[in-house]
Amino acid sequence: MNVIQKVQPLSIDPLQFRRALGNFATGVTIVTAQNEQGEKVGVTANSFNSVSLDPPLILWSIDKKSSSFSVFEQATHFAVNILSGSQIELSNKFSRRNIDKFEGTNYQEGEGASLLLENCSAIFECERHQVIEGGDHWIMIGKVVKFHDQGRSPLVYHQGAYSCVMPHPSLKLKHSEPTLSEIPQQGHLYNNVCYLMSRAFKAYQTDYIPKQLASGFRTSESRLLLVLASGTASSKEDLPRDIAMPMQEVERAAEILKREGLLSDHENLYQLTEKGKQTAQYLFEIADSHQNGVFEKYPQQEKEAFISMLRDFAGVA
Repeated sequence: MNVIQKVQPLSIDPLQFRRALGNFATGVTIVTAQNEQGEKVGVTANSFNSVSLDPPLILWSIDKKSSSFSVFEQATHFAVNILSGSQIELSNKFSRRNIDKFEGTNYQEGEGASLLLENCSAIFECERHQVIEGGDHWIMIGKVVKFHDQGRSPLVYHQGAYSCVMPHPSLKLKHSEPTLSEIPQQGHLYNNVCYLMSRAFKAYQTDYIPKQLASGFRTSESRLLLVLASGTASSKEDLPRDIAMPMQEVERAAEILKREGLLSDHENLYQLTEKGKQTAQYLFEIADSHQNGVFEKYPQQEKEAFISMLRDFAGVA
């Protein structure tokens, strides 16, 4: 007699599942719409994807619990605004709840009263084509009726934190660019502060970020620990500014760190536990070790002067 065994479904931890999904780098969008009554909605989303070139179809998904869905369902059109690298604050704003997201926001109306935000990387104006059920989300498929390619560098989202587009280190070719010592002194580009700082930042983080990730913490979790240990934030509202990620991700990172016993949640601000303080100190040691290695060949006086100038440029005390 054959015995049929019932296989129990695997139990998946939602937080760990979300964390694994965060390894897939995406762009950041704000999807907007407006119904016939003039109700405006906009949500920050990284679920945007292409579906078809002919006809031109795209998709994104929205949580079934979202209070904005009713307007998206009523509207004939919606716009997918792909954010540029300079729009972190706008992304944070549209990820918040219970505020007027369009107050103080520059936009204009597009097809079907959809709302087009300024200074984006690209915008797709879409006719609502199909809505499909997808678990705890609605999958919104739009037919593109018009698009705008602004050519701005896009904002990137990876492991719960904002990032930017940079060439992979392996693509660097030896001697592909002359060194500064090989450039004539009259070369304007190699005396341009913005250009030099950009190149220096790329070179610095190429070696530093892998060291930080090797600690086992995501970038968002490491940043939260370091900011809390530094005491630069006086309230939860300050955290998105100091960590450069939306409040939603601050809360997700905090939830994981709370489960690890690294911080506790107080009404106005998260606080590190003793274990959290020790972990933050470990992360500071990684950062300091890398920094000391970079400045090893420079006199202490030059290092201090450089840091002083950076603090002045950044507008911090």
